[in-house]
Amino acid sequence: MPADAPTILATSGGFRREGRTNLAFGPLVLHAIELSGVAGRRPRLCHVGTAMGDQRWFNAMVDEAGRAAGIDVVHLNLFTMPPVDDVAGFVLEQDVVWVGGGSLANLLAVWELHGIGPVMRAAWEAGVVLSGVSAGSLCWHVGGTTDSFGPELRPVTNALGFLPYANGVHYDSEPQRRPVLQRLIAEGALPDAFATDDGVGLVYRGTELVVAVSEVAGKGAYAVRRTGDHAVEDRIEPQVLPGAR
Repeated sequence: MPADAPTILATSGGFRREGRTNLAFGPLVLHAIELSGVAGRRPRLCHVGTAMGDQRWFNAMVDEAGRAAGIDVVHLNLFTMPPVDDVAGFVLEQDVVWVGGGSLANLLAVWELHGIGPVMRAAWEAGVVLSGVSAGSLCWHVGGTTDSFGPELRPVTNALGFLPYANGVHYDSEPQRRPVLQRLIAEGALPDAFATDDGVGLVYRGTELVVAVSEVAGKGAYAVRRTGDHAVEDRIEPQVLPGAR
């Protein structure tokens, strides 16, 4: 059963390191499953690790986390080649797509080469929940800031643009994130944005932000908008998810 409207969960969290496995699905990943509306069978999640170069050791940890959570996991690896001829059909069979973090610029370049943008749009419109962390959050928006090119953050404006906003990730944990995002919005280099502290996600239905959710108590989301020649930030209080710390 697909989500009842095109749905994106864009986050700065999702995985944990705990228990008997090296990696566990945290409340944000489980919330993506809930948003999909799947019932009566095991959920299906497609992990996309393009931004980290499809590292097979990390895929194995995601597989292990999926088994522990009762979720069937597949991987859309693009290195060294896609896993199937019909990539669109492969993605449309899933309940959730989870895109991992890493190099946003490299992710967008590889996706462009393989035609992944239209595949993801078709899945989104069909009710597959699109989700992810960091680069896997930024990619659904117009763009945001990235360290893909070096330690100094730079703007990216060629993301998929399903959501007509910029996006800020790791807003409370990386010192450059807040001031650089605000400066770029004030200058008009990026459109108005939504941003997340670590552990927080943004739930969009269609292109409307409907709620922020958190797997860490006390964290926040933020709306950042241009007013005149400066940026104004407003805190959005997230709903705390079951299992939050």
